[in-house]
Amino acid sequence: MTLAITPLHPCLGARVDGVVLARPVDDQTFRQIFDAFQEYSVLVFSDQRLTDDLQMAFTRRFGPLETTLSSIGQERRLHENMVDLSNIDPDHDDRLMGWDDRRMVYQSGNQLWHTDSSFKPVPAMASLLSGREVPPSGGETEFVSMRYAYANLPGETRRQLEGKVCVHSILYSRSTIAKGLFNPEHERELPPVRQALVRANPVNGRKNFYIGSHAWYVEGMPYDESRRLLDSLLKVTTEPDRVFQHRWRQWDLVMWDNRTVLHRGRPWDATRSKRVMRRTTLAGEGPTADPPLATRTPVWDGIVPAGV
Repeated sequence: MTLAITPLHPCLGARVDGVVLARPVDDQTFRQIFDAFQEYSVLVFSDQRLTDDLQMAFTRRFGPLETTLSSIGQERRLHENMVDLSNIDPDHDDRLMGWDDRRMVYQSGNQLWHTDSSFKPVPAMASLLSGREVPPSGGETEFVSMRYAYANLPGETRRQLEGKVCVHSILYSRSTIAKGLFNPEHERELPPVRQALVRANPVNGRKNFYIGSHAWYVEGMPYDESRRLLDSLLKVTTEPDRVFQHRWRQWDLVMWDNRTVLHRGRPWDATRSKRVMRRTTLAGEGPTADPPLATRTPVWDGIVPAGV
C-alpha cells in the first residue's frame, strides 16, 4: 500500500491512509507520519484494529509514554500507560453509567476545551485515542489549533504574550464542573504548575499560545485581567469556522499534538449507548517554564490566589 495523507480542514487535521498500525511500520513510512503530525497536528487513521499492547507499541515509536492520572473515573484500571475512557461500570456487571454518576461528572470535564496534562510539570506531547466502541450519534471529538489562532493575532498582541507564564491546575478546571471531585490526598498530589504562555514546535519552530480549561491565571497580571486575556484567546481559537469535528467510527485511531491543539469531547446518550475509548499519551520533552510553581506558592485552596 502507498501512504496517502489528505488534509481534512483548513486549520488542522489530515487523514492517513495506506498503513496498518497493527503491523510493524517501516522507518520511511513512520517518518512520513511523523512529518505529517508536525504539519497537521491531528492525524486520523481509520479501521485500525488495535489491542492495548499494539496501541502502546505504536505510540512508543514517537517517544516514552506518560503515566496516567489516578482518578475517580478509574482511568488506571487497565495499565499505568493506558487511559480508560468509557461509560461502562466495571464494578456493577458492566452497566452503563449516566451523566449523574460521579465518575461521569469527572469525565464531563473532557467536554471543556483543554490540552491533556497541561496541569503536570512536564505537559504531554501527544495523545492517541482509539475508538473501541462508539455510539450511533453524539460523542464526537472537536479540535482547534492554537498555532493557527496565534498566527492570526495582530503582531502587537503576539509581542505582548511573549515571555508570560500561565498557571495551570486540574483542580481549578474541575472546580468549574463540580466541587469535591478529588479527595484531599489527591489534591495534595496535584499542585498548580507554571507553563509558558507561548511555545514553539521544536521540529519546525512554529509558535502558538498555550491555554485551555486548566489555564488558571497569568502571572504578573491582576486576576480578573488575566482571566479576560485567557478567555479572549480561547474565543478566537474556537471560532466556529476554526473547529474540526471528528465523527467517530469504530476502530478509528486519532492522534493529536497537545503542545498546539485544544480538544473537547461532545456529549451522547450515556444511559443508552456505550462509548469505549482507549488513550495513550506521549510524555512531553520537558518543563516549559522554571522554576516549578510548587516551590513558590501554596497549592490549590479553591480561591483566587493572593497577590495575583
